[in-house]
Amino acid sequence: MPINPNHAVSVIIPTYNAGSEFALLLRRLQSQSRPPEEIIVIDSDSTDGTAEWARKEGVHVLPIKKSHFDHGGTRNLGAQQARGDTLIFMTQDACPEDDYLIERLLEALYADEDTACAYGRQLARADADALERMARESNYPPVSAKKLKSDLPELGIKTFFCSNVCAAYRKSVFYEMGQFDAPVIFNEDLFFAARCVLNGYAVRYAAEARVVHSHHYSVMQQFRRFFDNGVSMRNNEWVYPYAAVGKAGSRLVRHQLRYLIRNRKWFWIPKLAADAAAKFLGFQLGKRYRKLPARLCVRFSMHRDIWAKLNMTGPQRNSGFEIMK
Repeated sequence: MPINPNHAVSVIIPTYNAGSEFALLLRRLQSQSRPPEEIIVIDSDSTDGTAEWARKEGVHVLPIKKSHFDHGGTRNLGAQQARGDTLIFMTQDACPEDDYLIERLLEALYADEDTACAYGRQLARADADALERMARESNYPPVSAKKLKSDLPELGIKTFFCSNVCAAYRKSVFYEMGQFDAPVIFNEDLFFAARCVLNGYAVRYAAEARVVHSHHYSVMQQFRRFFDNGVSMRNNEWVYPYAAVGKAGSRLVRHQLRYLIRNRKWFWIPKLAADAAAKFLGFQLGKRYRKLPARLCVRFSMHRDIWAKLNMTGPQRNSGFEIMK
């Protein structure tokens, strides 16, 4: 569908030591078929020249202290500075796969009036290992989808899935739904999308909007990441009724195991088993973090600086409005 030329796009990217390739990301965004009106970089005390590279590319840089970063509040700060009516959040390590990323995101976001946000497809990097490649293919299939409240019985918590690696939001709905939770250690995008869905909005997956993005997580990094995931879920227990449907994590492991056996990639099976165990243990400990010593929680976490902001005994902020069920 034709995109309203009056839609102004603000791209918001939190950064910390983004590396020399960050300039390429900024150039790819500026050369899009539908270039953004502005790019806002929120830099957390980078020591590798990230802020300087961003300024050389002509983007707006908001410097903050590293200790002030959190996944929700930092992105909210960028939204508050944005002039556009459309907010696109990206991460520093994702790069548009072609020149049509923003155009495709806008097509999905404004396809109808009830869409609150639209997120793009993530393609694994060329050097990604077999397990990471399969995970990207599972979570980001080649077919677009629109997810509604009526999908909850079938999809469960996957109905709420949205990724700020590359996602577009209507600014009006972003504020109507209370912005991202802050402070939050993980899943700020999922919890926001959940509130939207439960209040009658749709979340769209735009498979045609593609970014190249993947990780090389060690077993310990998987543990830390899923510990933070468990903490965030414990602090948002209102999503628990939807978490039992689907069992997407166990399905992915079975899919990966079948692939490895079928293709005789035996040497990857120990890594798959270790990753699965680390994720399970990390998530379970994260859900029980209130029973653990505070120092141990910080040691287990991938995002240690955020713990100084978190309420260790109570739930995180729920954005100040009632969720309609």
